[in-house]
Amino acid sequence: MPAIGNISQKELVTVSFTLFAVIDILGSIPVLISLKDKMGGHIRSTQATMASGALMIIFLFVGQQLLNILGLDIQSFAVAGSIVIFIIGLEMVLGMEFFKPDNNPKSGSVVPIAFPLIAGSGTLTTIMSLKANYHDINIFIGILINCVVIFVVLKSLKWIEKALGPNGLIVVRKFFGVILLAIAVKIFSSNLAQFGK
Repeated sequence: MPAIGNISQKELVTVSFTLFAVIDILGSIPVLISLKDKMGGHIRSTQATMASGALMIIFLFVGQQLLNILGLDIQSFAVAGSIVIFIIGLEMVLGMEFFKPDNNPKSGSVVPIAFPLIAGSGTLTTIMSLKANYHDINIFIGILINCVVIFVVLKSLKWIEKALGPNGLIVVRKFFGVILLAIAVKIFSSNLAQFGK
């Protein structure tokens, strides 16, 4: 268990901002809106937040052990997540449909929203990397802070969609679709190169 005495404001700020940048929930808004439409116009914000938060906390404490038990390495995990992200990016840019519409928001709120969009391979790998330099209690609190931000954004999607308008949404969706493709290619290529080593 993380020790309360190790709580550090400096570490907490650093960890929280690092996770916020990696999760990039604000940059994921166009993707989330696109997925929301496929899921009957509704995302289960609480379920998606709790699922992504649970994944991050599990990886904080037993990430490497869990992958070892499953016979997986972090590179395989990252490549699998990048493929899903790449497909979502293609949908956004080309207007094609790979993921079939799911009117049941229960399943979509976990995959692909909680994983790999929010608690993706990059986020989980970052959490494991942070353990080398920061105390677990500060990473744990940083995860909780980011979960609050995630929940607020997911709850505000309808308002954000209205503020952008149909045309603004199309432009932003295509722009972030290209960014998502680039991120997926970067994750895929950097981790694929590790397989031969």
